[in-house]
Amino acid sequence: MDDQNPQTQLLKDVWQSRKALFAKHQTELGKFRVDALISAIFSNGPFYHYVFDLSDLNLLYCSAEVEQIHGLKLESLTLQDILDQVHPEDMDFVSRAEATAIRLFQDKIGLHKITNYKVSYCFRFRVKGGDYRLFNHQAVVLTTDQQGRIGKALNVHTDISHLTDNNNRRLSLIGMNGEPSYLDLEVDGEVADPIPQPPRFTPREITVIQRIAKGMTSAEIGRELLLSEYTIKNHRKRILKKAGCQNMTQLIARCITEGLI
Repeated sequence: MDDQNPQTQLLKDVWQSRKALFAKHQTELGKFRVDALISAIFSNGPFYHYVFDLSDLNLLYCSAEVEQIHGLKLESLTLQDILDQVHPEDMDFVSRAEATAIRLFQDKIGLHKITNYKVSYCFRFRVKGGDYRLFNHQAVVLTTDQQGRIGKALNVHTDISHLTDNNNRRLSLIGMNGEPSYLDLEVDGEVADPIPQPPRFTPREITVIQRIAKGMTSAEIGRELLLSEYTIKNHRKRILKKAGCQNMTQLIARCITEGLI
């Protein structure tokens, strides 16, 4: 285990250099926005979520699972405490991924669309006990101010070490509400003009994938979706073919690490 602390100032410098894009004051959060988004987040493994404000980097809320996963005390938790769990060797990648995402929203996608995207990439986190495991990071901007500047953000961290220990060190911007996705992007140096990609899977296929990730059988999925087991099995075959995967474990790992959904 590496006892060196991560250089979290690298990430803070990214946010500081883009401060003009962030709201000057706290923005109002819709009453059911977080709960609705959490139910739509794709995860397969232990996870926790938190909300923080980009105007002052204050942590506004964190789910209780952070105690079981990181061994951190919820009552005294700060955003800095969470950042300090990032593997020191991964902090530079995290900073570059954040900088790349912001630049693409500024120059390619448009900041006015930022609430319609999930930002996804992976890095190693220290867990309770001191070991490091691979986590998937998903972030969604929750609010903007009247000038379109970024306010509150929701982050979801999922332990995916049971699926893979290989970090592709890529960034994905996953479109929601009909927006195209920008997947598997490099973050080293200047990023070439990314090409938007249509959804890899249909809404029905995504529904099936989410239930497969929960360990449900084809028969169980069929009963829940009011479809035959035969239909679900055909969905599974098409999903594997589209993703270029040999089995469902490989599929779920690829969906998470490459931001396919």
